[in-house]
Amino acid sequence: MAAWLGFLGYHCHAAVVSLSLVIALVHGDIEGKKNQVKNCDFFQGSWVFDHSLNPLYDSPSCPFIGGGFDCQKNGRPDKNYLKYRWQPNGCDLPRFNGIDFLEKYRNKKILFVGDSLSNNMWRSLICMLHSAVPNSNSIFGSQGLLSTFSLPDYGVSVNWLKNGFLIDMVYEKIGRVLKLDSISTGNQWLGADVLIFNSYHWWTHSGRLQTWDYFQYGNKTVKDMDHMEAYKIAMTTWANWVDKNIDPSKTRVFFQGVAAVHMNAKEWNDPNHRDCSEQTEPVKGSTYPGPGVPGEAILKSVLSKMTKPTYLLDITLLTQLRKDGHPSIYAGGSPKLIDCSHWCLAGVPDTWNQLLYAALLQ
Repeated sequence: MAAWLGFLGYHCHAAVVSLSLVIALVHGDIEGKKNQVKNCDFFQGSWVFDHSLNPLYDSPSCPFIGGGFDCQKNGRPDKNYLKYRWQPNGCDLPRFNGIDFLEKYRNKKILFVGDSLSNNMWRSLICMLHSAVPNSNSIFGSQGLLSTFSLPDYGVSVNWLKNGFLIDMVYEKIGRVLKLDSISTGNQWLGADVLIFNSYHWWTHSGRLQTWDYFQYGNKTVKDMDHMEAYKIAMTTWANWVDKNIDPSKTRVFFQGVAAVHMNAKEWNDPNHRDCSEQTEPVKGSTYPGPGVPGEAILKSVLSKMTKPTYLLDITLLTQLRKDGHPSIYAGGSPKLIDCSHWCLAGVPDTWNQLLYAALLQ
């Protein structure tokens, strides 16, 4: 009898050990995946064609896309650009869940501050949230430089404040002056729970596209200087403002990063086209064959010296690879107007917001 009980005890002990081992393995696998995602570089990867992928919204379902971004409504004939999914090299991006986003940020304020690329990302996000709760009341409007969107049922507001330089531009007798070391409008940024800044493209303008006449830094006012040096000074001014004025326990700060433009098809070794026109698929692989974007290194350098945590949505590579994602001639204007800097909606900016969602989950 004692031998029989001993036999049962041995097998019970073995079963408990086996079950414990299985639980440990499963738990370890879950924790391993969590750590894998936590430690994964979301910004290194490639675009994968996915037949099952459908955009979360389109023109009929989202009235907020905006004319210049609505490529399908403006006559773009192909749709494969909507079927590419960003695949990081070492993990998978969490799937965007609009209801979860709204619950996590119930009664919170999200504010985009930047140029028309901020507008691009803002409209993408509000379309993604609207599609998650299509029957929920929404309020959309604009006043001056501020565009607003809110979902009263959740108490969530997602707004965009147009400000392409982040630092001050003032009108003086000599003309329009960019004050590289001055921010007097930062009080407009206070009170948000999430801030997403952007500034780069306006700094690259010259000639008739340039929207300023002089640079001012300290006691010096100059007609011209290296635009990237001016950008570095201005972003340092912005970074110092964040370090001085933002409480990380109350506000999370993001920088949208530098999005690529595709004005020269030679960059991706295409002798048959001049620019992004008629491009229907991304650059294959995880490396862009063309030159880097000067602003990317400058921005990373400035952010690395900040004392307050600022999360860089490092979208440069993933946009460099998407030569097919621009409105090109489908921006709603003249066919002679070719837009190779903004992005179709639905489209690439939805991935930017998926990256934002993943970062907010972390």
